[in-house]
Amino acid sequence: MAKGKKGIFVRSLDRIELVGNKLPHPATLFAILALFVILLSAALQPLGISVEHPGEEGTIVEIKNLLSAEGIEYIFSSMTDNFIGFAPLGVVLLTMLGIGVAERTGLISALLRGFVLSVPNRFITLGLVFAGIMSSVASDAGYVVLPPLGALIFAALGRHPLAGLAAAFAGVSGGFSANLLLSGTDAMLGEMTIAAAAIIDPAYAETMNIAMNWLFIAVSVFVLTFLGAWVTERIVEPRLGAYKGDQKEELESLQPIEKKGLIWASISVVVGVVLASLLVIPSNAPMRGTEGDAMAQIIQSPFMSSLVPIIAILFFIPGLTYGIVTKSIRSDKDVASQMSDTMASMGTFIVLAFTAGQFVAFFNETNMGLVLGVYGAELLGSVNLTGIPLILLFILIASVINLFIGSASAKWAMMAPVFVPIMMQLGYSPELTQMAYRIADSSTNIISPLMTYFAIIIAFAQKYDKKMGIGTLVSTMVPYSMFFLIGWTIMLIIWMLLGIPLGPGGPLYYHP
Repeated sequence: MAKGKKGIFVRSLDRIELVGNKLPHPATLFAILALFVILLSAALQPLGISVEHPGEEGTIVEIKNLLSAEGIEYIFSSMTDNFIGFAPLGVVLLTMLGIGVAERTGLISALLRGFVLSVPNRFITLGLVFAGIMSSVASDAGYVVLPPLGALIFAALGRHPLAGLAAAFAGVSGGFSANLLLSGTDAMLGEMTIAAAAIIDPAYAETMNIAMNWLFIAVSVFVLTFLGAWVTERIVEPRLGAYKGDQKEELESLQPIEKKGLIWASISVVVGVVLASLLVIPSNAPMRGTEGDAMAQIIQSPFMSSLVPIIAILFFIPGLTYGIVTKSIRSDKDVASQMSDTMASMGTFIVLAFTAGQFVAFFNETNMGLVLGVYGAELLGSVNLTGIPLILLFILIASVINLFIGSASAKWAMMAPVFVPIMMQLGYSPELTQMAYRIADSSTNIISPLMTYFAIIIAFAQKYDKKMGIGTLVSTMVPYSMFFLIGWTIMLIIWMLLGIPLGPGGPLYYHP
């Protein structure tokens, strides 16, 4: 398409990419942002800006000065913990140990070729976005597994690998609050919502359950799947154009030994899943929860909190089995070598994790995010809006806050005690408030550099484009964010107009 014929929307994305890519390397940018937070905290603290902590009556929160004696001590004493404690670091490295064996033995390549050769091309994008959305049942592991797989699949088809990565990332992150099954996210957010509702009406809170949004999020899966596939094929791929890089994936037919390896790997997966199920499904299982009904004991269980190592093992076992059958693994030295090579390839991400971890920790330590959230709540409470306009304003505020605070649990822990009571006093149920928040949070995750997995997505993308920067990734993901936010919000409005419950015991309105 000639430059002069580009539409306003595409030209806007090009400008976002141009400006964004003029930014320093992501690792450098996070270091600069960390320094900026330090300086900003020193400038704001003398102004005496303070708020009352939501949910903790009488507790006053002030902005902390990181250039004070106490702040400087924190910067240096916490630096190692900020790095090691950076949420994605352990998840990514542990998961990649298992995935690395599966990849380097040839298992993933064989699976991808079998998938691509057996599925009609017109369904591959839909399948990739759908898989990304459904991956939220495995918590954050989808961020590590699916984007690189999506890139490999598209490269094997002769399509732009970054379009495949973007489609998977959109599904995993943009669709994080949509699933056909309940997940740990439902339990985590639901418990916070119930606690916030108890501030106004403890009796009502006792009737609430963590499946309060299940019906809405289940239908959302299909809406977001089609939206994500449409954006990929109609906007993202045409804009990226033909891939001219040197990372190609060949679509060779599976050899007999590969088919044999896949059969045995599949058997090992079934055995592994059965064994994993025995850890949580039986009533006396060692990793089953102890509180609530049977479903709650599974969802809120040590098993669900341990999904990352379990998924790593479930990749490692079939990878090992495949390697033994195909002779790509002949001794334990081969396994150790494959794991070492995988870790060596994660060098860029580890550097990013160090600087990103400092920035996120410094921002949280200053309390600037908490202050921003409280002022946002006051803004919502000060406007004289009701009905759908009020819900739209809340979604907008939550979307903006999400650009500054990466963790969904941290944001809702901060926002729920403020917004849930406000909305209840205006006649809207805690269940509706939570769902509106989830729409805003998930839709804007994919364009926020503060989202904890943003760095690893850039690292994956740089395999195919060495010059990949924040601007390119953000501009690629903006269409998904816009269409998800608009489409999902329209769906919520229709849901409200039809008066359909959000889930079991999940009304739209609150009646004292």
